[in-house]
Amino acid sequence: MKLQELSGRPGARKVRKRIGRGIGSGTGKTGGRGGKGQTARSGVRIKGFEGGQMPLHRRLPKRGFKNTKFALRLNEVNLGRIQGAIDAGELEAGGKIDSAGLVKAGILRRAKDGVRLLGGGEIKAKVALSVYGASKSAIAAVERAGGTVEILAPKRETDEQAA
Repeated sequence: MKLQELSGRPGARKVRKRIGRGIGSGTGKTGGRGGKGQTARSGVRIKGFEGGQMPLHRRLPKRGFKNTKFALRLNEVNLGRIQGAIDAGELEAGGKIDSAGLVKAGILRRAKDGVRLLGGGEIKAKVALSVYGASKSAIAAVERAGGTVEILAPKRETDEQAA
């Protein structure tokens, strides 16, 4: 191998596209910039403009909202994941299992605002869970196995209680 025979790896060197060099090149005349006017200029373009007609995004009604200020970001955990962690020896069935314990066991990456327990999978171990919320099927499955579920979320006010 000689010095002049060395070459870069395939794809390491990109050939520059020469624009505006005649119509035969495929990128001649307008040089890939389209026609004239506002669209040919840099920086200026009206995105939703429909030629003076009322644009679609203004014709359609506004609907709903996102409760980003007060919305809680909860981790969702199925019962099958908890049973799998108990079987693998990452969680102890005897102690109280909460969000910090689930993070330590590697079931969750981070605690966020709390844990919502879902009824997917099957639980056989007798466990005491302390979670922000739980589905009815999850609570029933844990209690069937002899465990308990403590819900940390504040009780909702129903219409009868508020009146």
